[in-house]
Amino acid sequence: MALSIATRTGDDGTTSLLYGQRVPKDHPQIETVGAFDELNVALGAVKPHLAPDPSGTQTREFLTTLQKNLVALMGELACIEADAARYLGSKFEKISDADLARLDTAVAALEAQGLKFDGWATPGANARSAAFDFARVTARRAERRLVALPAQGRTVRPLLHQFVNRLSDLLWLFAREAEQ
Repeated sequence: MALSIATRTGDDGTTSLLYGQRVPKDHPQIETVGAFDELNVALGAVKPHLAPDPSGTQTREFLTTLQKNLVALMGELACIEADAARYLGSKFEKISDADLARLDTAVAALEAQGLKFDGWATPGANARSAAFDFARVTARRAERRLVALPAQGRTVRPLLHQFVNRLSDLLWLFAREAEQ
C-alpha cells in the first residue's frame, strides 16, 4: 500500500520543522517558509508566459535554478535555532556566494539593455510582465517574513537577505523587460 500525503499529524494545528520538532502552523518560521513556497510557485507561474525561442528557454532554465535556490533557502529556515549549525554542516544544498553573484550578473545584464521606465511601474502591460511583477511582490512579502525572524529568535545568514533582496530587484527588471 502506498503512503498517503494525509498523515493526519497536522490535524491538531501543528507541523514539523526539518529535524522533527513540532510547532504551530502559524509559527514565524512556518510563515516564512510558506512565503518562500509561494514565491517558488510564482516563479513557476511565469514559465508558461516565456517564449519558446532560445531566450525564453534560457530564462526558463534560470527560473528553475532560482526555484532550486528557494528550496535550499526553505530548508535552511525550516530548522530551529539550535539546529542551524547542524543544517549548515549537512549535505543539503545551501544558498552560496555564487548564487548571489549569478543574480548580480543577471541584474547587470538587464540594466545594460537600457530598459526604459518612468518612476513607479503599473503592472499588467502583458501577461508575462504581470507574472514577473506578481513574483516580485511575492518575493518582497517573503523578504519581510525573513527579516522578522531574528526578532523571533531565529538568526538568518546575511547572504540570505542579500539573495532575496537581489532576487526581488531582478524580478522587477524582468517585468520591465517584458513590457518592452
